[in-house]
Amino acid sequence: MNTRTHGWGYTAIAVLILAVMLFPLYWMFNVSLQPSGSAVGTPWIPLELSFDGYATALREQGRNLVTSLIVATGSVLFSLLIATPAAYALAQFKVRGAGVVLFGILISQMIPGIVVANALYNAYSDLGLLNSIPGLILADSTHGIPFAILIMRAYLLSIPGEVIEAARVDGAGQIRAFVAIVLPMSRNALVTAALFTFLFTWSDFLFALTLTTTETVRPVTLGIFQYIGTYVNDWSSVMATAVLASLPAVVLLVVAQRFVAAGVASGAVK
Repeated sequence: MNTRTHGWGYTAIAVLILAVMLFPLYWMFNVSLQPSGSAVGTPWIPLELSFDGYATALREQGRNLVTSLIVATGSVLFSLLIATPAAYALAQFKVRGAGVVLFGILISQMIPGIVVANALYNAYSDLGLLNSIPGLILADSTHGIPFAILIMRAYLLSIPGEVIEAARVDGAGQIRAFVAIVLPMSRNALVTAALFTFLFTWSDFLFALTLTTTETVRPVTLGIFQYIGTYVNDWSSVMATAVLASLPAVVLLVVAQRFVAAGVASGAVK
């Protein structure tokens, strides 16, 4: 009886904590459905729904949402293109200095983003990459590539070398064995690395603020930041933009959660 009571007590506490953590998301969604005005007078339950905020958000921030989607997708593709073969080499080949390389990758993750952003600004100014989508893709990949290498290498270490050797015996070269054998077996790790790289890029604010100075190329994170200053009296539009900006991440997490769980678990074993 005591065990059952304790179980209900723990469940109630967990539900309470979850409710507190999710309340800002509910309030964001609630305010986005209200008529234009201050968020202070918003009722707890949306009774009079209005989608004017979403119409304004799509009209004012639709271009920024598309820019963020293009940059995030490009960063995922570029990061995996670089990180996957690098992780494969570090995991399966006897690369001299592999430990130093991995240590350097870990150190790169500790460098403050503002330091990287300032260094990139000077380089981008000379190369003409400011206010450009390729420039943002390269900048955001500085976060995605190291993380993807660590995730992919941890998983690739679990692939038996005999599988690759069997493919080589059947006449497959290193590249064909990598493409035909290793990549399909690494699906979970690939999805995990791709998802987190997408989330890193989608939520980036520092690079967007530092490397873009015009409205030509402006990710949605920077758009929301400047949106608040311009439309601070119209919180329904601001919150509607935030809801729209959250949808891609939520959808990807729901769709890819089983791949992520499997990929993280497989990498944790090693």
